Amino acid sequence: MASNQTTEQAPLTGLMALLVRIERLGNKLPHPFWLFGVLSVLLALVSWALSAAGASAPNPTTGKTVTVRSLVSGDGLRMVIDDAVTNYATFPPLGTILVVMLGVAVADRSGMLPAMLRGAVARVPARWLTFTLAFTAMVAHVASDAAYVVLVPLGALAFRAVGRSPMLGAVVAFVSVSAGYDASPLVTPTDAVLAGLTTAAAQTVDPDHVVNPLSNYFFSIGSSLVLAVVITVVTEKVIARRVAAMPEEEEPDAPQTAAAPGDSLTLGADERRGLRHAGWAVLAYVAVIVAAMIPGSSPLRGEGGSVVQSPVLTGIAVVLAVAFLIAGAVYGRAVGTVRGGRDIPDHMAKGLREMAPILVLFFAISQFLAYFKWTGVGEVMAIRGADLLKSAGITGPWAFLGILLVCTVINLLVTSGSAQWALVGPVFVPMFMLLDIPPEVTQAVYRIADSCTNAATPMSAYFVMTLGVVQRYRRSAGIGTLLSLTLPLCLTMLAAWTLLFYAWWALGIPLGPGVPVR
Repeated sequence: MASNQTTEQAPLTGLMALLVRIERLGNKLPHPFWLFGVLSVLLALVSWALSAAGASAPNPTTGKTVTVRSLVSGDGLRMVIDDAVTNYATFPPLGTILVVMLGVAVADRSGMLPAMLRGAVARVPARWLTFTLAFTAMVAHVASDAAYVVLVPLGALAFRAVGRSPMLGAVVAFVSVSAGYDASPLVTPTDAVLAGLTTAAAQTVDPDHVVNPLSNYFFSIGSSLVLAVVITVVTEKVIARRVAAMPEEEEPDAPQTAAAPGDSLTLGADERRGLRHAGWAVLAYVAVIVAAMIPGSSPLRGEGGSVVQSPVLTGIAVVLAVAFLIAGAVYGRAVGTVRGGRDIPDHMAKGLREMAPILVLFFAISQFLAYFKWTGVGEVMAIRGADLLKSAGITGPWAFLGILLVCTVINLLVTSGSAQWALVGPVFVPMFMLLDIPPEVTQAVYRIADSCTNAATPMSAYFVMTLGVVQRYRRSAGIGTLLSLTLPLCLTMLAAWTLLFYAWWALGIPLGPGVPVR
């Protein structure tokens, strides 16, 4: 038995050594807040050097010559001090994510989102459980990081309930949430954050360009379905056999006594009634919006009667917030978690308190991006980079592959999607715009790179959390155990998702409402 275990683990030796080095390197990185502080200092030095050298580049879009300005100057110092508040207050993702989270917080705090996710995997036939859990995780992205906390332990319980390895269920849930993080059949808070950051980057080239949260919606729906199928196939053909081949080990009794009340898959009568009422309420809300948009002269239509440029789509953050608010309030009234008008703002306040870490990070990111734009360093880099790619004959497909490789590697160390996109977006988005590649396409490629390796890096806090859940059912499980189960899924998802994008791009399928792929 021991020899069998050694044989199985041997191929991971080189990979484990690499991961140990990555983990050590990643642990030396400062908190993202300080990382952007350090980058701001480096930007100041780079801008000073480039300005002294007279660095400039002609913008082919505006016809004007962009000259690098030094942050280490009187004008630079005044900008840093005078514009700090404005930089933060006008940071594109800030208002959008806060508005969306007002509604999501009510849906979450009322218990509707956890109940919806539990109900999705309850009473599912055993042969459909893997796909159902994987696709439910794609839906769960609407709950952001809360999806990990709810689905990973529930995935283990669901698999255990049908006589399968609970460890396998935890892995399927974790990989589906983590490695498929930027794919969902619903519009999520992440869509709002990415759209805001992409807009800020795009406007260095085209001040009028706006990327909305629905810009990748069609591609996101297709991705969620394809990834759920890929996860199902690889799990049943590879991962399940890997788990079955592991040496037998007596299962701990901890989960039977330590499981939290919310870990139960069974929905109570009040919860089922609440979900029904919430569903009907949201359907009525959508029906009212659709009916109001039918007249060609409706104020909910855009200029010339446009639906794509209508307030409903351009202001999708408000529409989503109200939908979640209605659903959470109706569900809460049914189950007793919303008893009066005061409970709703209380739930909102508690939800926004959980947003405090990202609001702190946004301050550092907003200042760095403002400096990047003011100095002109990013624009000059993008113009020169685009010229270099053109002269080398590098076209769209090869350029996409470059983003995928660079961001996939960075994602092993910088696991925050918003932080990574804030770092690379200001260069890649303008550079590709100058190659006639729309910002929405660049953002779609980034979604793939930002997601797939999330479940294969110990730098992720949720990797550690999932390992804890797995150890409930297998005491000897370690980083290598979890990695040996997630890595095949991550690599297959990366390959399949990349091929899906290239097929999407080749066929010219719109990425979202009114967003051509090229």
